[in-house]
Amino acid sequence: MSASDIGLPKIISVDDHVVEPAHVWQSWLPERFRENGPRIERKRWGAFRHKAGARYVNTEDPEGLWGDAWYFEGRLIYVHKRFVAIPLEATPDGDVKSFDRTKMVMEAVTYDEMRPGCYDREARIADFELNWVDGSLPFPTFPRFCGQTFLEADDKELGLACVQAYNDWMIHEWCAPSGGVNIPLCLIPLWDAELAAAEVRRVAALGCRAICFSELPHHLGLPTIHTGSWDPLLAECDASGVTLCMHIGSSSTNPAASPDAPGGVGGTLAFNNSMASMADWLFSGKLIEFPKLKLAYSEGQIGWIPYALERADTVWEQHDSWQRSKERIPEPPSTYYYGRIFGCFTADHHGLHSLAEVGEDNICFETDYPHTDTTWPNSREYVEKMLAGFDPEIAYKVLRGNAIRMLELDRV
Repeated sequence: MSASDIGLPKIISVDDHVVEPAHVWQSWLPERFRENGPRIERKRWGAFRHKAGARYVNTEDPEGLWGDAWYFEGRLIYVHKRFVAIPLEATPDGDVKSFDRTKMVMEAVTYDEMRPGCYDREARIADFELNWVDGSLPFPTFPRFCGQTFLEADDKELGLACVQAYNDWMIHEWCAPSGGVNIPLCLIPLWDAELAAAEVRRVAALGCRAICFSELPHHLGLPTIHTGSWDPLLAECDASGVTLCMHIGSSSTNPAASPDAPGGVGGTLAFNNSMASMADWLFSGKLIEFPKLKLAYSEGQIGWIPYALERADTVWEQHDSWQRSKERIPEPPSTYYYGRIFGCFTADHHGLHSLAEVGEDNICFETDYPHTDTTWPNSREYVEKMLAGFDPEIAYKVLRGNAIRMLELDRV
């Protein structure tokens, strides 16, 4: 019996993206920080150039397209773009059945020209209802994938206030009134592990069970996970049941390739940082030291995981005479993967058909709304085909059960 034979479980998507409404920091920051805090300005923009880690070279052009831009500490940080926020022209006359992905291009866009579900809570709930989704974990846009924008702030007191304001908005305004559709994903002050632990403790008390973290923090000029510097944060996450969610690009780097490689090369190799990060964690000993700690590789896909685990176990066994891995890790590295590390995917036929190695309890589906990888508005039809022939129990785990466990949701 297949999943479609008994009714398809609704999707809890573990990776979507929120375009922060223009009012967030001007409403939620303490008044003394608002002058230098994030604000929106509308200007005309020319061509953009994409850099690693969701950064761009933005050029004003008096003849260019209108676009809404975030300024912070008096500096231009980010201009909204049509391939990050679905433009209205991609659904002409509001007809979602005619969704035209070719309209999602790297050009400027204003809030008025976006699909309201990108930034408006009620419109997003409606977009998810028609997409067979009743739960969504939203990564940030302006702060970047793990809050790098505030890490780079000159004034760290302001940066901390911005992190807390975002989290308060996320929990109280974006999620709480959504009836469970929006699930809180919060930021931490990356520059101070003790402050980060305190913020995890604060948001966990408000019901949050997921925070953004960097896949490879040393690329951000931060300590590695091996140094022990992050232990206060990891201990708090371990105690509070909070998952570290590491989105591709959260190290502000792209996987290595030729410096002049076409854009498709980076898109193909995007999973590489997730693979490197998982090797870091498997050999770090941190999953032993913090036995309840959970990790998620958001948009990292899953097809690479079986070989990564096989290779890690082979290295652990055959190279121990000189690497001494067994002194730190008494069991094969894959031991610490199952049930603890979650692979999150949008499209991965190979990974889904390698469940014996990937682990049926270790993978979660994501719709990636409103980015160009999204399966919206056809996610139901998409997952019906994707899971054709799979047992209903597997379909439940992939579409929602594993997400419920990962995020400690009071759901069925």
